[in-house]
Amino acid sequence: MKIGSEDIEIMNSFKLYLQTKLINPHYKPETAAQCTIINFIVTESGLEDQLLASVVRVEKPDLEATKEELVNKQNQFVQTLAGLESSLLKNLAEADPATILTNISLIESLENTKATSQEIQRQQIEAKETEKTIN
Repeated sequence: MKIGSEDIEIMNSFKLYLQTKLINPHYKPETAAQCTIINFIVTESGLEDQLLASVVRVEKPDLEATKEELVNKQNQFVQTLAGLESSLLKNLAEADPATILTNISLIESLENTKATSQEIQRQQIEAKETEKTIN
């Protein structure tokens, strides 16, 4: 081990633990390759979710699979809503202000977006209720 400019011989069983209060410390690649870096920053609710998932995975794997599926669906819902919002804003921006009230394709797009959004909201409510039941 090198400390300062001196090389110091250490025993093979020697372990050195360092800690920092930095939120996201950055280490040189050669340092990171020789160390085990553990990030202990976790919120209480995040830790509860991790522990719950571990227990459920062992006790009832089918419930954990259902919960993971719900999380994936929730993520898809968010992506779909973002896509609909983006498409709607683009259509509104490109529409001619003089004929916006008579633009049939824009009105149909608005109705389609509204119906899809309402369906996603309904499914999200059901998914949250199912997640509560699983938890």
